[in-house]
Amino acid sequence: MGERSSDRPLRADALRNIDTLVRAARDVFATSGVEAPMREIAEKADVGIGTIYRNFPQRSDLIAAVFRSEVDACADAANELSAAYPPGEALERWMQRYVDFIVAKRGLASALHSGDAAFEALPAYFDSRFEPALQSLLDAAAAAGEIRADAAPYDLLRAVAGLCLPSSDGNPSPARRLVALLIDGLRYRSPYTGPPGANAERK
Repeated sequence: MGERSSDRPLRADALRNIDTLVRAARDVFATSGVEAPMREIAEKADVGIGTIYRNFPQRSDLIAAVFRSEVDACADAANELSAAYPPGEALERWMQRYVDFIVAKRGLASALHSGDAAFEALPAYFDSRFEPALQSLLDAAAAAGEIRADAAPYDLLRAVAGLCLPSSDGNPSPARRLVALLIDGLRYRSPYTGPPGANAERK
């Protein structure tokens, strides 16, 4: 029996094919939805349809690859923004970038929650990429004295996702305004952070 293809390193041309397919699928899914014909993706990528099925035997495999690619791009933007802007502004710009990611992925939501085994590892992958990215931005902004130091990335990521729920029509503007208010809240540092009513008791 021959060696399984999954055990062999991919050639450079095979890697290029995969990258081209994922980018083509991302664009097609954005305009035609995740149920778009595979032929449309093949034409966009300028490859034969057999190339798609050779690399992604199931549609769900290709959807998962697109999702991972978009997660990576958003997470990697944290370092790029940190290098280009002051800590507080880098944080705000990344949070708004995350809004765009969430709103753009609403079309994939039903697929990602379909129970397909290809998607089982995605929530953990999401957290493994986004939490460290956001933590680095929070740490830098807190060290610079621009935000409070007690914000947890897990909480903020889910808060932003919740604020994006009204944006199911694909318009990120309402969520952007709400996230701007959330970021303003991070900038507010009360001199006393005890439980509600504690300040009154101290007077």
